[in-house]
Amino acid sequence: MSDPQPNSRLPSFYRLSLDERQAELARQVGLSADELALFASGGMTATEASGVVENAVAVYALPLGLGLNFLINGVDRLIPMAVEEPSVIAAASNAARMVRAGGGFTAEADASLMASQIELREVADVERATTAVLAARSEVMALADRALPRLCQRGGGCRDLQVRALPDHRLVVHLYIDCLEAMGANMVNTVAEAVAERLVELASARVGLRILSNLCDRRLVRVACAVPFAALGKQKGDSSKPADDGGTLAREIEAASRFAEDDIYRAATHNKGIMNGVDPVVIATGNDWRGVEAGAHAFAARDGRYRPLATWRVEADALVGRLAMPMALGTVGGTLQVHAGARLALRILGNPGARELAQIIGSVGLAQNLAALKALAGEGIQRGHMALHRRATGTAD
Repeated sequence: MSDPQPNSRLPSFYRLSLDERQAELARQVGLSADELALFASGGMTATEASGVVENAVAVYALPLGLGLNFLINGVDRLIPMAVEEPSVIAAASNAARMVRAGGGFTAEADASLMASQIELREVADVERATTAVLAARSEVMALADRALPRLCQRGGGCRDLQVRALPDHRLVVHLYIDCLEAMGANMVNTVAEAVAERLVELASARVGLRILSNLCDRRLVRVACAVPFAALGKQKGDSSKPADDGGTLAREIEAASRFAEDDIYRAATHNKGIMNGVDPVVIATGNDWRGVEAGAHAFAARDGRYRPLATWRVEADALVGRLAMPMALGTVGGTLQVHAGARLALRILGNPGARELAQIIGSVGLAQNLAALKALAGEGIQRGHMALHRRATGTAD
């Protein structure tokens, strides 16, 4: 029997007790009592951890909460988020509710292409070596495929070859591997080592590094949303400000977006806010958040100037947000083989494939960005954040 389709619109979910929240999650997703009990240990025991990392002594836990109200490509999603910072989950959920009023998020993701880099040093004739490597393109790509027979059997494999010249008589060869449902780091590293010797022969060079690149600019996710002015207007019960149809706030959010587009210092914090939404879901699903972070920030600076990953514009009577960023994720292999909590997080998400997971996580990043900009353009970031911080820590002003 398939799992039920959850409803992510759960008003006053935060008012429930912990037991009641867990019971509602179990009902929404169809979890058994045993599956729900996995959360008590965080999904991994210390004994299991000892087989994953060196010198293990314990398991370090993070709070796991649910992002609510997310409608992504017409599908409701409950979003598992592992994060230690108060206000992140609440802010993303509130932003997703506003986006929902405009039809939710629309998202698309590229094929799961990762670049395998082979550095060639001491190239005597860069132009001749480039020509020789490109002439042997089919041969080299076939070598790459032979290194990954099981991937090729499932429909993946090498899709392209690129040669780039670097200073000091160096070339770097990129082989682009479609990793399907895997993040693919081990696969592309295997390819780099498998083809290096032949590339050295073709280029009359000495081999350098053979490794993946985390700037996976052929593995992008793109997300868009349109928030009606009415959804941005004065919230119920808020008497601190005069009524607004949302248009004024929308224009202030656009101005904040333009600030990030024009200033690297603001862009860094703008993108950090996006990663506040991205990282917790990447972590919850057992993926490499450090790789995603590296790719995101390198992509933001791809033309030599650091820029925001998401922008906002007023269009007609709505605030329109758009995000594009690399998103290298896996739904098989890696940590998922040993981390029951990560597998359960994917279950909560509806067991998406890698590209679908990228669409979900990109949507959470855009929601988090909207929440931050709305707070900054409105009441300021500290009012809501610090109230939740005090509740979490038990501290007072």
